[in-house]
Amino acid sequence: MTPIPDRSTFENLYADQPPWDIGKPQKAFIDAADQISGFILDAGCGTGENALHFASRGHKVTGIDFLEVPIQRAQRKATERGVQVTFLVKDAMTFKNWSERFDNVIDSGLFHVFSDEDRRRYVEGLATILKPGGRLFLMCFSDEEP
Repeated sequence: MTPIPDRSTFENLYADQPPWDIGKPQKAFIDAADQISGFILDAGCGTGENALHFASRGHKVTGIDFLEVPIQRAQRKATERGVQVTFLVKDAMTFKNWSERFDNVIDSGLFHVFSDEDRRRYVEGLATILKPGGRLFLMCFSDEEP
């Protein structure tokens, strides 16, 4: 079984260029873009490429990540590109305590890094912040994990 990465693992990866930060939106979200509308949350947004993509299509978007460094990079990109996105340092494990409601949530690999227990907490939080009829668009790194 693959060990669950801790905060310092992600801090170390963001000290440089993490392998998932490809400098553009993930193809899976580009392909699904016509199905994703309204107020969008990019959960675990990293440096914001997916959030910026949807905001550039005219959607209201909030991106969250639990680390400050990727959020600062995302904010810089938004300013440079003239795109309006709200980027917040926020822990996805606290969704149940958040009053914001979204039409759609996109997740590019966040669910994948959680333990089984944290996955349950995350999904319970998603159920709280998604509006009735809202949808989750989830991309995992691998469908072959245990």
